[in-house]
Amino acid sequence: MNTAVKIVDSRADRPYSVKARQKILSVVVPVYNETDVLPEFHARLSSVLQKLDLTSEIVYVNDGSTDLSLHTLRELRQKDSSVAIVNLSRNFGKEVAVTAGLDHVRGDAAVVIDADLQDPPEAISLLVEKWREGYDVVYATRRERLGETWLKKTTASLFYRVMRRLGDVFIPKDTGDFRLLNRRCLDALSTCRERRRFMKGLFSWVGFNQVSVPYDRAPRYAGSTKWNYWRLWNLAIEGITSFTIAPLKAAMYCGLLTALSAFLYGAFIVGRTLLMGREVPGYASLMTVILFMAGAQLIAMGVIGEYVGRIFIEVKARPLYLLDEYAPPEWALVRSEQG
Repeated sequence: MNTAVKIVDSRADRPYSVKARQKILSVVVPVYNETDVLPEFHARLSSVLQKLDLTSEIVYVNDGSTDLSLHTLRELRQKDSSVAIVNLSRNFGKEVAVTAGLDHVRGDAAVVIDADLQDPPEAISLLVEKWREGYDVVYATRRERLGETWLKKTTASLFYRVMRRLGDVFIPKDTGDFRLLNRRCLDALSTCRERRRFMKGLFSWVGFNQVSVPYDRAPRYAGSTKWNYWRLWNLAIEGITSFTIAPLKAAMYCGLLTALSAFLYGAFIVGRTLLMGREVPGYASLMTVILFMAGAQLIAMGVIGEYVGRIFIEVKARPLYLLDEYAPPEWALVRSEQG
């Protein structure tokens, strides 16, 4: 009796077969100019996956790298049948690269991890253990952030606390993209196709049964970080505007407070003039009020413009990314031929 189950991957557009009850773990790795660290990362990741009682695939997403990262990935795929390559047509950013990888996973669960070895592959076994206990999402929470500056740690901590206070969804503090999601979470996440993406928020938004696993984050193994403070600032703006309209409310309350203050000050001037006679207003105070009002208006317009810009991007309905090449793991091709 044939116990094989036929499964069709709608994203990868390739049917494949797996034995009934066989579990597959996919690992999604966004890559952008990481050629110096990829061999070491793959060696450590493969060592961890080999110890798990699971069939595994490693989905590397080349996000328009300009170095030899794609060449290195192709060499890894020739040596390892579990390696899949999703090559994007250009650099779309990490959030979209993670989405592209999750769109192409074949597993019963998927782990998202960066290639810089700050998130240790050895911690994947802890995530899998919690998954086997029945949790849908297992996210890794940073206990220590080694190799990072005081300023980066402080601003990151502040951002998570602001998001927890203002956001519409609970985003756990000190938690990045390193996590495991089971199949029903992956299917739910695939329905979220907004163009301006903040994956940490989307991971939390899908809900289900989530649990934290603490770990110590290591310094970058090689190369340099792609996240300068300007990009981190833009990511923070992305997160806030994606999951809350609090800035719009703040602009409204600021406008109401300014208008009330102007009304009270005007009433004070009128009353003082009626009681004490006419006085010549000072040029400095007049300019201060004018500049303050103009600045408040520009800030409010900027906040509104940020949300209008998001609407503009969404209504164009462009695809999230364009695929230049997709190379599935060799074991999937073999099973497809056998099925």
